[in-house]
Amino acid sequence: MIQIKRAYEKPAKADGYRILIDRLWPRGVAKSEAKLDLWLKEIAPSTELRKWFHQNPDEWDTFRKKFLDEIKSKKELLTQIKNLEKEKGTVTLVYSYKDTERNNAVILQKVLSSGKFK
Repeated sequence: MIQIKRAYEKPAKADGYRILIDRLWPRGVAKSEAKLDLWLKEIAPSTELRKWFHQNPDEWDTFRKKFLDEIKSKKELLTQIKNLEKEKGTVTLVYSYKDTERNNAVILQKVLSSGKFK
């Protein structure tokens, strides 16, 4: 199972294998408290796209399309996450964006759950 969780929520045993999928470390979160197993910066939106979305939060559809275009070239990383899911059972994609419905983790979760990246 692939699930998502904000970096500011308390880690739980049910999270399974925790992967931070942001390019930047979440502000105010101590590394010792984050309980992360992996920091996969490379799967995060590019710096340019992240900054653009920060300035244009109402452009969700455009962000989603641009991010989907970016991750098309990251099939190895997507496969790595799927393999971890098979091995560990539960993988939690950890993100820091405020909006819990419109963020890179939501997009990645859908892509990984669909398996349509191979």
